[in-house]
Amino acid sequence: MNTYMETPRLILRDWKEEDIPVFAGLNSNDQVMKFFLKQLSYQETFDFYNRIRKEFASRGYGLYAVEKKEKHAFIGYVGLHDITFDVDFAPAVEIGWRLIPEVWNQGYATEAASACLEYAKKTLGLKELYSFTSLPNKRSERVMQKIGMVKSKEFDHPLVSPDHPLCRHVLYKISLINR
Repeated sequence: MNTYMETPRLILRDWKEEDIPVFAGLNSNDQVMKFFLKQLSYQETFDFYNRIRKEFASRGYGLYAVEKKEKHAFIGYVGLHDITFDVDFAPAVEIGWRLIPEVWNQGYATEAASACLEYAKKTLGLKELYSFTSLPNKRSERVMQKIGMVKSKEFDHPLVSPDHPLCRHVLYKISLINR
């Protein structure tokens, strides 16, 4: 098992099969999935887990499993993912996060995302990263701001129905060149 990054409180590592039950709980949680089109079933979570592992195998990066050092407890993911849907800023790499509600508002997403920015620059040689979320998701947008990302624009997500309340998204970007 690879450990990719460590912060004072967190380990960002490869995924383990024992992460799946907590991951499934995360993906079916009303609070966590409030700004997504739907909650994921256990099977959909398992399929997502396998897509994450495939992205690591093919790209050398992905959505890193996040573990609290204190109790070695899996709390979600923070990491990098290729943007593959049809938008004017793709192809590109996004940084994203999804953590269990019990650890919200404690700085974990910001801490892990900041480590990912450094890793993306120093280890992966990436030049820029994007992040996006639906307009109502102010919590995620605040993390984007805290890690130094700058709002680029708003856009309608092409995979969301135009009449859906989550269609409109905000896009943030960060250059890693002079970071």
